[in-house]
Amino acid sequence: MYSSLSMERYHQLADDAMDGLLEDLEQLIEDYGDASYEVDYHSGVLTLRLGDKGTYVINKQPPNKQIWLSSPFSGPKRYDYIETDGSWRYSRDNQPLDNLLNEELGRAFNKSILLSLSSSRS
Repeated sequence: MYSSLSMERYHQLADDAMDGLLEDLEQLIEDYGDASYEVDYHSGVLTLRLGDKGTYVINKQPPNKQIWLSSPFSGPKRYDYIETDGSWRYSRDNQPLDNLLNEELGRAFNKSILLSLSSSRS
């Protein structure tokens, strides 16, 4: 999918999404209290380790102006920024990244999860 975003705007939006996601996931893990769960973020790559439930890798993909997800439950997906609603969406099913994460992490943590990657979050 072609993105009309400038590279500067892409980086701003993707960095905001990744920073917000990191903050939310750090809090989620802290509240959950399982020492085998951890999250880290380096060089545009966010890694969420959920012990025996698997590992998520979420990373910026500047050449495509996308955010890529590798999920232990649903596999790999590529998300484009949708300017009309401020979401990162997968073109094949039109599902926002935060909806997928809320659903999958809700199952992994056995509780309701409400992450938001929308640019209107702040």
